[in-house]
This record gives sequence, structure tokens and C-alpha cells, in this order.
Amino acid sequence: MVEIVFLIPFVAGVIAFFVPPRTGRLLLVVTGLVHLVLSVLLWIRRPEAMVPSYFGITPEGLLSLVVISLLFFLISIYAGAYLEKAKVLSERVFCGSMLLFLSTMTMVTLSDHIMVMWIAIEATTLASTPLIFSHRTASSLEATWKYVLICSVGIAMALVGSVLITVSMDVGNVDVPVAFSALTLVAGRLDPLWLKVGFVFILVGYGTKMGLAPMHTWLPDAHSEAPSPASALLSGVLLNCAFLGIFKTHKIMDAAGLGDFSGTILIVFGLISMLVAATFILRQNEYKRLLAYSSIENMGIIAFGTGVGGLGAFGAMVCLIHHSLIKSSLFLTSGNILLGYGSRFIDETGRLAGRMPKTFGAFLGGFIGIAGFPPFGLFLGEVLIIIAAFRTGHYVAVGVFLSTLCVIFAGFANHVMKMCYGESGAQDAIEERAAMVWPQYALLLTSIALCCWMPKTLYQAICEAVNFNGGGLF
Repeated sequence: MVEIVFLIPFVAGVIAFFVPPRTGRLLLVVTGLVHLVLSVLLWIRRPEAMVPSYFGITPEGLLSLVVISLLFFLISIYAGAYLEKAKVLSERVFCGSMLLFLSTMTMVTLSDHIMVMWIAIEATTLASTPLIFSHRTASSLEATWKYVLICSVGIAMALVGSVLITVSMDVGNVDVPVAFSALTLVAGRLDPLWLKVGFVFILVGYGTKMGLAPMHTWLPDAHSEAPSPASALLSGVLLNCAFLGIFKTHKIMDAAGLGDFSGTILIVFGLISMLVAATFILRQNEYKRLLAYSSIENMGIIAFGTGVGGLGAFGAMVCLIHHSLIKSSLFLTSGNILLGYGSRFIDETGRLAGRMPKTFGAFLGGFIGIAGFPPFGLFLGEVLIIIAAFRTGHYVAVGVFLSTLCVIFAGFANHVMKMCYGESGAQDAIEERAAMVWPQYALLLTSIALCCWMPKTLYQAICEAVNFNGGGLF
């Protein structure tokens, strides 16, 4: 049954709170492997859910689920070696929260009912909060409270939006389950005014969790304060889960003939997010916060492509997958840098190429990938979005899009060159253990492979996910 995919990590997470730390690390890896196998089986067999009115398999959900599963498995391998070096005060809480986080994110990807989706996204907040507070410092406490308060306000607005969607059903005299799939089929009968208002609330609510500007303020603090394995999940996976709520609501809007309304709002928020990210990236002095603002940029790119629609929506899905792979690799690599230099400041982490050559290779490769250069998959996604924007006549918007990408690349490249070849950094590097390096390379190689060769099943899944507004390569 479908539900077992999120029930297994939930049970494992509860167990992890009561076992010794070494057992908890092993439980992370074993659960990650089992979860990956189950996710692949779901992809192949597409079984029915035990409670089909609440859960179901959708193309966009499956795409996110497989990415989550692969990332968690590789991150769990890294986490075992990382925890032996890093100062995490309670490994039991860390391992248990990681597994509960996996469970709640999996639940998001398999949710079809609007309120179950809302509950699952709220549950991701509760499960991930202890991860941000792992170091138990004043700054991590501040970041944790900011994360909880801002995301709680956002999720409350998403709840209002979800309720307004049900109001549109009552006004339109529609009697179907309050599920995304069912509402999409009868979207033409829903009241358009309440649909519009509901979408705005959902976009602002889930957009807060997704990291769209100007609701993004929790993200740089949370991602920089959390241990690197948790940061990799927060940036590479959690943001995608929030996007799913927006994406599925946008599908309802498009089916109701309101795609231009929701698409325009997505384009505006996407560009604002990119502009905000560019501003802060130029003046950034901490590399983990630099990566966090890069995540805000990429969420803006994904929102922009989804709003453009068609080929742009296809490109947005491609960016969603490859951003997860590349950004998770970068956050894991940042963990090595932090352990090696003992500092999060860019000016104090120079000569990375000479001191930590394996980490340097992963970091430079991740930068090339996140900057949107071939042969990494973000290049393909961004090119498709740009082509789609020109095809649909969004000339001013795509001009801002391209200009912002250039500014972000210049700022990011300046910081990366300082870290890799600068003269600062006084501490000796740590031993680069295989388990702390090869997961990053595996993620980067996966992005390269999927850019050079996209399996037919993956292409079909993306097309099915975006076919509500003519998505596809042609």
C-alpha cells in the first residue's frame, strides 16, 4: 500500500529517540535504503492507496518522492561520518527528527486531499524544528523561533486559502471530495472569485515555506544554523514540498480557466525572489547563507517557469529536480568546509583547493551546476524556461530574468573564487573521509547523467505533471 512509504520512517524515527547514537546512525542509512526501494516500487507499480480519498500517486508527487528518497539515502551516509566529527549535542534527537522529517515530507508528496496536504506540510515544520536547534546556541535558538513563527503564520494563511477553495465548491454547488485530483476535474464549476482569493492565500502561505520573497526571511537563518545534513534536506527537499501545494492549486486554477491569473502572480513572485536573492548574494559574507539565498533564487526560477507555463513549466520541473541534487551536494560540502576551517565566513576559508582538494572538487562542481552551466541539468531547465518566456511574449519579464541571473552569477563567482584560491584561512584541513565526499559527487554525477540522458519514464512523468497547460518539449 502507498501509506507504508511514510509509515516506515515514522516508526523508525520514534525508535531512534531511544537507541544509542551509533544505532541511530545505522538506522538512518537502513531506513533511507528501504525508503528508496519502496519509492522505486511505487514508481514502477503505481498501486492504489489504502485511503484513496486522502492519498494518491500523482506524477509531480512521484517525481518529488524519488528525489526525496535518493537525497535522504545519500545524506544519511554522509550524516554518519559527519556526526562523528561535528558537535551535535543530542544525536538521538537529531536522528529521530531526521527520520520523522522524511516521513512527513513523504506524506506531502502522496497527499491528494487539500487538508491532508496542509497537515503534512505543517508536520514538516514540527519535525524539522529540532534539527535547526541542534547546536543549541543563541543564534540557533533565534533561527529556530524565526522559522517556527514565520512558517506558522504562513501555514495559517495556507489554511485560510484551503478553506476558501471549499467555499468556491459551496457557491458553485459542487459535491466532490476536497481533493486536488477531484477538484481539477470539476474546476470549471467552482466559483472563480473564491478560487482566486483562495489561490492568493495558498501562494503566500505555502510560498512562505517555499522561500519566495518577501516571505523568505526565515530561510537564510535556518539553513545556516542547522547542521549540514539537515540544511541539505531543508533546501533540497522541504522547499519542493511547499511548492507542491502551490503547483497543485495552480493546476486547479488552470483547469478553471484562471491560469493567466495564477500564472502572472507566480511570475511576479518569482522575479521578486530572484531580485532579492541577487541583492543579498552580492554582499554576503557567510557561505552557508550564500547557499541559502541561492535557494531563494532557484525557487524564484521555478515559480517563474511554472507561471509561464507550457515549456516553461516543463523547465521548472527539470530545475526542481536538479536544484535538489546540486544544492544538497553544496550544503554537504559546506559541512566539510565548516569542520575543516571552523568558520562560516567566506574571508576565513581561503585556499580550499590546496587544503581540501576532494571537497574543493565537489564545491567547484556544485557552483558550476548551480550557476546553470552545462553539463548540469539546471542549464537545460533554465534554457527551456527562457525559450518558453520568449514564445509567450514575456519579453520584459525574461529580460529581468536574464539580467538577474547574470548579477547572481557574478556575485556567486566572486565569493567562490575567494574561498577556493584566496589567501585567508589559518586552520589545517580535516581528513577527507570517503563517506564525507562521495555522496556529493554521486549527486553531481546524477545531475550530469540526467542532463545528458533523460529516461523516457522521467520525461513522460514530467509531461504528465505539466500537461494541464501544454507542458512538454514540443
